[in-house]
Amino acid sequence: MTVRLAGIFAVLCAAVLWGTTGTLQTLLPADREPLVVAAIRLAVGALSLLAMALLAGDSRRAFAHLPLRPVIAAGMAIGLYNMLFFVAVTQAGVGVGTAIAIGSAPVWVTLYEALRLGRLPGPLRAFGQAISILGAALLVLDSGGGASVGGMVLAAAAGAAYAAYSVATGGLGGRVPPATLAAGTFTVAALIAAPAFIALPVAWAADPTAWPALAFLGVVTTGVAYALFTRGLARVATSTAVTLSLMEPLTAWLLAIFVVGEAVTAQRLIGAGLVFAGLALVTLAPVGRKTPQG
Repeated sequence: MTVRLAGIFAVLCAAVLWGTTGTLQTLLPADREPLVVAAIRLAVGALSLLAMALLAGDSRRAFAHLPLRPVIAAGMAIGLYNMLFFVAVTQAGVGVGTAIAIGSAPVWVTLYEALRLGRLPGPLRAFGQAISILGAALLVLDSGGGASVGGMVLAAAAGAAYAAYSVATGGLGGRVPPATLAAGTFTVAALIAAPAFIALPVAWAADPTAWPALAFLGVVTTGVAYALFTRGLARVATSTAVTLSLMEPLTAWLLAIFVVGEAVTAQRLIGAGLVFAGLALVTLAPVGRKTPQG
């Protein structure tokens, strides 16, 4: 139980760090290119994770035995998630795109666990997942419409890519030191995103005022956060970890209120309450049960 609680705490800390990214991006130049921001985050995050892994003897030695196929699969998935997500929010809007991407990820993982592993969520866990997703949607959905169908499809695909990354990483839990696994995965992701530096404008990133925010986005919200998430995935079920990631929009909302000065609305208060309640249920509920074999 102590190991599981440590995993839950690690995932929640990661989600809180991810929730700061929206506020941090407001500190970047107005002409920033979102896909280049994503590529910089991945590159700096990969370097940070490599440094963490190389500083520890066990993690450093584990590079020689890193299972390449699942690491490449996980890296491609998280790299694809970043690129799809940033395109999706430009087409569907930040609120709708975020709601679909983040809200669909637990659904994708639960479907995978049911179909491939024969593991069904219990009633309490399923209810907790459902109200967490509903709460996250209430937190980030815009009041207006205008979201394109293509953008919503891309957001759902981003959620599937994030789910695939979580499943691939969770499947290696305990076999590879978390720091080594995260470093290998994000090195692949950084290579996937690297063409953005060639295809898109990067001059805005030369502004020294942008460097502190970019460094924090790369080192803390990517490197440290995904190191924590990888460690958590080794200790809790993948569906639990992905559902706990819904702490991200809750953190973003709280920062929007206390840092940016956004107004508090009844819809978002209800959403925050549902996220809290759902995450509590998912945390307390048993992992799940096997489906009967025919």
